Amino acid sequence: MKFLFASDSFKGSLSSEQTIELLTKAANEVFPDCQCVGVPVADGGEGSVCAVVSAAGGEIITAAVHDPLMNRISAQYGIIDGSKAIIEMAAASGLPLVPDKLRNPMITTTFGTGELIKDALDRGCRDFYIAIGGSATNDGGTGCMRALGVKFLSADGAELSGRGRELADVGAIDTSGLDSRLKECNITVMCDVRNPLCGKNGATHTFAKQKGASPEMIDILEIGMCNYRDVIRSQFGIDCDRIEGAGAAGGLGAALRVFLGGKMQSGIETVLCLIDFDKKLQGVDFVITGEGCTDGQSVCGKVMMGVGAHAKSQGIPCIGLSGSLGDGAEKLFDYGITSLQCIIDRPMTLEYAMQNAEKLYFSAAVRMFRMIKGIR
Repeated sequence: MKFLFASDSFKGSLSSEQTIELLTKAANEVFPDCQCVGVPVADGGEGSVCAVVSAAGGEIITAAVHDPLMNRISAQYGIIDGSKAIIEMAAASGLPLVPDKLRNPMITTTFGTGELIKDALDRGCRDFYIAIGGSATNDGGTGCMRALGVKFLSADGAELSGRGRELADVGAIDTSGLDSRLKECNITVMCDVRNPLCGKNGATHTFAKQKGASPEMIDILEIGMCNYRDVIRSQFGIDCDRIEGAGAAGGLGAALRVFLGGKMQSGIETVLCLIDFDKKLQGVDFVITGEGCTDGQSVCGKVMMGVGAHAKSQGIPCIGLSGSLGDGAEKLFDYGITSLQCIIDRPMTLEYAMQNAEKLYFSAAVRMFRMIKGIR
């Protein structure tokens, strides 16, 4: 019997690597002669860099960059195969980097994300995989592009600093100073939201509130984003309201597409491709996946959806072992998940479940493998 373990982390309690260890221990208890293969996975959000580097045998790089408030910090990204960089924009421009009381998308910037890209360019990388979830910003990606040499100019020709509050002042965009090495690069944007740049479903109205924007700020930011959209459309002939994902990460999706030629791709599909997941499925009898909370949102580009679909394509049954099951979890049955199991075995508080996650997970894994043994 050969098992492949590919579970997302259980945020706040179990890492992807820990689930592999526990599943291996449980499988060997029930199937003493089984073969277990584990691969850390993530969906393009937090933990994607570590998962890909671990699975693909890459290297973690630490770079000195600026955070969303332009304070100096150290941020990490990954390099695999010597020339492929995988970057989480949240490492330099993410919401957790800004204290609650200081969250204000009028002044935050993606400049640090551009610095990470530049650092990878300096190290010889020419293939980029950029995950753009979890931002603290609403600057349209202007900060990121400014770090790479693009100038955003006001009507009187003054260079802007690349913050959300300045979008209304953008009168022209000068790309003549864009780092020439980027012409040699392939940019994959790991994005699972479809929001356009502007409008009721755009970057500002959908995400700015959670980044600290008041209703008054949202109105100002939206006016600025619409101006930014119009300048891009006038100069480059690209309508960012027609690009799915342009509004992701406060408009960083638009900047990566317009200025770097980035191609939008599902985060989990990108991760599975980078770790050569289909090759790892060869000869496997069962796949075990899972996540902390499984519900209807799990079919929106999450780990279980991707892993299940790939297992299904090769005719391999895939079982989901999750922390909890919510409304709509059964939608995963359409994506290759053949059974859903939960680690909760009795009424308990969330706090208790998280504090005892390792014990609960192992016990549930043993029950699951005994079930598999009974039907084989």
